[in-house]
Amino acid sequence: MLSQKHNSFNPRNFVFGFQGQTPLFPRIFGHEAAGVVESVGEGVSDLEVGDHVLPVFTGECGDCRHCRSDVSNMCDLLRINPVRGVMLADGQSRFSINGEPVNHFLGTSTFSEYTVVHSGCVAKINPLAPLDKVCILSCGVSTGLGATLNVAKPERGSSVAVFGLGAVGLAAAEGARIAGASRIIGVDRSSKRFEEAKKFGVTDFVNTSEHDRPIQEVIAEMTNGGVDRSVECTGNIDNMISAFECVHDGWGVAVLVGVPSKDAVFMTKPINVLNERTLKGTFFGNYKPRTDLPSVVDMYMNKQLELEKFITHRIPFSEINKAFEYMVKGEGLRCIISMED
Repeated sequence: MLSQKHNSFNPRNFVFGFQGQTPLFPRIFGHEAAGVVESVGEGVSDLEVGDHVLPVFTGECGDCRHCRSDVSNMCDLLRINPVRGVMLADGQSRFSINGEPVNHFLGTSTFSEYTVVHSGCVAKINPLAPLDKVCILSCGVSTGLGATLNVAKPERGSSVAVFGLGAVGLAAAEGARIAGASRIIGVDRSSKRFEEAKKFGVTDFVNTSEHDRPIQEVIAEMTNGGVDRSVECTGNIDNMISAFECVHDGWGVAVLVGVPSKDAVFMTKPINVLNERTLKGTFFGNYKPRTDLPSVVDMYMNKQLELEKFITHRIPFSEINKAFEYMVKGEGLRCIISMED
């Protein structure tokens, strides 16, 4: 059992909760948080009461083929499951109200002072790390950061295009900054995001709404044939195609992060592949939750990774509805919700 100290409001709660993607109610949402271990169950040997941890929406059992792989983080047992509302061990919920069960959410349900999480979905971190900041690493920021650092792997002095300048896209830009990219092109349809993006190393901007030709052509013209790397964070199928076709032939790598609609079809000419462009996908930045997240926290503690600039609002748990309002209005990046105020 975990005692939650701080939550970060991730828009995915809105998508699952209010746009018809889940029929499970009542349900406790929340999946981007940081807390302290309150108690451990039988057989748990790698966690102790008092450990500072990040609960994670995807897990690492340590035994399956994916967990034993050096290149995959997609655990067979604990992979993300938005429709499961119970614990794996016994198929029961650990929440109830008036004797009736309340469903879990993404195996975490962090919008609660206490929650019960599978030990494989808990990353033990540096106890000195401020929980009100590193809580944003348990989903979106790590997803974007890892997409760049672990998958795109830009070289120092290279060029990177990032499609979508929300929190995940800006985390991808932050990864490019850390990697030493000399040119980071932000692509978005909202000009109001461009000034903010400069804090994350973005050097150039392309507003998709201001062009009447394919954005890949615009970027190719800007970069003498294409960027070295691109990271797509919107899930828009047209942006995905543009992200692939805007990388330079011979060595360009495009990484898809955003989740498209289930009926979307990715279409490109075969010559774009034959000309040695590489297309990759990624899930949670290719980070294994228990193994890798502690090192991401250490990147922040060592001042390589700057988390403060992602945090735009702070509220007590009693005012959680404000976080939904900020998100609906498109205000800010991450709102920190204190469970202790």
